[in-house]
Amino acid sequence: MSKDKEKRRIDQLRKLLQHYNHQYYNLSISEVSDFEYDNLLKELIDLELKNPDYSDSSSASVSVGGDSNVEFEKEAHSFPMLSLDNTYSKEELFDFESRNKKLLPEDYQYICELKYDGASISLKYENGILIRALTRGDGTTGDNVTANVKTIKSIPLKLKGTDYPDNFEIRGEIFIPHEGFNEMNRIREENGEPEFANPRNTASGSLKTLNTSIVASRPLDCFLYYIISKNLPSNSHYENMQLAREWGFNVPSIIQKCKDINEVIKFIEYWDIERLNLPYDIDGIVIKIDNLKQQQKLGMTAKSPRWATSFKFKADQVKTKLLSIDYQVGRTGAITPVANLEPVLLAGTTVKRASLHNSDQINLFDIRVNDFVYVEKGGEIIPKIVGVDKDLRTEDSKAVEYIKSCPECGTELVRDEGEAKHYCPNDTGCPPQIKGRIEHFISRKAMNIGAAEATVEALVDKGLIHDIGDLYFLTKEDLLSLERFAEKSASNLIESIEKSKEVPFHKVLFALGIRYVGETVAKTIASELKTIENIKNASLEELIEINEIGERIAASIIDYFKSEIHLKIIDKLKISGVQFEINVDNEQESENKLNNQTFVISGTFEKHSRDELKELIVKYGGKNTGSISAKTNYLLAGENIGPSKLEKVRKLNIPIISEDEFLKMIE
Repeated sequence: MSKDKEKRRIDQLRKLLQHYNHQYYNLSISEVSDFEYDNLLKELIDLELKNPDYSDSSSASVSVGGDSNVEFEKEAHSFPMLSLDNTYSKEELFDFESRNKKLLPEDYQYICELKYDGASISLKYENGILIRALTRGDGTTGDNVTANVKTIKSIPLKLKGTDYPDNFEIRGEIFIPHEGFNEMNRIREENGEPEFANPRNTASGSLKTLNTSIVASRPLDCFLYYIISKNLPSNSHYENMQLAREWGFNVPSIIQKCKDINEVIKFIEYWDIERLNLPYDIDGIVIKIDNLKQQQKLGMTAKSPRWATSFKFKADQVKTKLLSIDYQVGRTGAITPVANLEPVLLAGTTVKRASLHNSDQINLFDIRVNDFVYVEKGGEIIPKIVGVDKDLRTEDSKAVEYIKSCPECGTELVRDEGEAKHYCPNDTGCPPQIKGRIEHFISRKAMNIGAAEATVEALVDKGLIHDIGDLYFLTKEDLLSLERFAEKSASNLIESIEKSKEVPFHKVLFALGIRYVGETVAKTIASELKTIENIKNASLEELIEINEIGERIAASIIDYFKSEIHLKIIDKLKISGVQFEINVDNEQESENKLNNQTFVISGTFEKHSRDELKELIVKYGGKNTGSISAKTNYLLAGENIGPSKLEKVRKLNIPIISEDEFLKMIE
């Protein structure tokens, strides 16, 4: 394909993908399958890589998310981003109405909207292009999270039409729908990772994640609900939001005009019940004066606008009897106490169990067996106990003695300093940990071996495997001895195990299940140290020197390799042919153009992600560090560098080099 044809195809793909995104996220119309969409997106990315001079920051490919890390800079909001006053009763709503009538003798109407339970965001557009995204922060300044926000497909990078203001801000809420949240936790459970507590905290935490590829992998969505500009097309908030939908924004369809506070209350009463059927969390209703001139007339206090308020729903809470406490053992050995309750209806479902989190939580509320406890459901995975009705405490209530030994294997529990949970240290002999580690090892993001949880349980229970290394010594005959295994399914599993020997080293390192070593950490360590032998022999100081590796992770790695059982398992895996080193061309690896020079990377880059630049530095004999010191040789600088870093390198007379200058150094 000629260059001209490639560029025409790029334009065609960008336009097509922008249309599909708008149809799916704004109109809930799926015109193509995920498979077709992904293929088109891949084609666009490949063509853009071949034609870097034809880049466009509003391309749909930008929303895919790369491996680049972004440092968040504080920036001032163009307009203050204030919080809303909260009301909790109908009486307070009538007080809100009375204040408005005193200041607005003319007629006015309210707009009622749902109050989404997520993370607030302010988006700035110039000439139809998204140029900045800020968190609320303190209302005056917020964190610049533009790179992360660009990975959210329901946020348009380039607007539709031409009738939008040249310069404006639009504000909204970033959230995670229930379906996506549940799927995330299902995968985390499979991987033996702690599950996320609730959608709101996960959405907020995702925005502050430094790796944009992680943000892109999360099912974040965004509703927009307020526009600010000096030249808006309408004097009505309601009409402006309808126009914003036409420009490509994901404006909620649930928005209602109300002529007085009585109609507002009817809207609140309806959604207080109906919210249980929504596919996302809300925690109240927002009430606004519709007319923008009337909004200006009412003005603002130091903290909140006078022309708006929010009615907060009470948390779903019930009281029931605590019958007993079970203790569950996770893959990492973490102990979680779970309360068994007298069945009770809560938020439309019958609740029989609730989380007690840890021993500190039990002591904090002085929870006892046979107490009547308050149970709350506020977006948690399972309900949680939030208090005790001590007035109903009887003589048969029993103080909780937190277990001292593992309920599965009897090993004495430990609790590390600074940790909230107790742990069973018998990671190689405790049945739930053994099964959990094997399930983690074979999971999709680790070795990607096609076996179900029930298969792992059957293999362990029958004594065919005792650890992850035994998987590679299974025979077809072993599998055929299990129930529900036929010739084809046995062959498929053996083939899947064989294929896993091709999985790259960083995924193998993650699959080992070393505590605190997740996907990103495993990739960083593998990239720096290259082989399992180097990692095994690394000192605490050497590990801490690796960027983003703290003392807790380093100590966990060292403890892992002290275990003779772990070393024997690794030997089994080595014999089986599992990848335990990075495949790097020997000639390239021997190059030493950077000659142990130390680099600090800051900002965002055009040609490479930050992780790719780090790999290049190591590959050519250099070192990466996360902070600037007198030992730093170069600051490799992209866009949006923090002013504090610039000031420090200038004081220390450290050379600042661009991405192109760095690439010339290693040519």
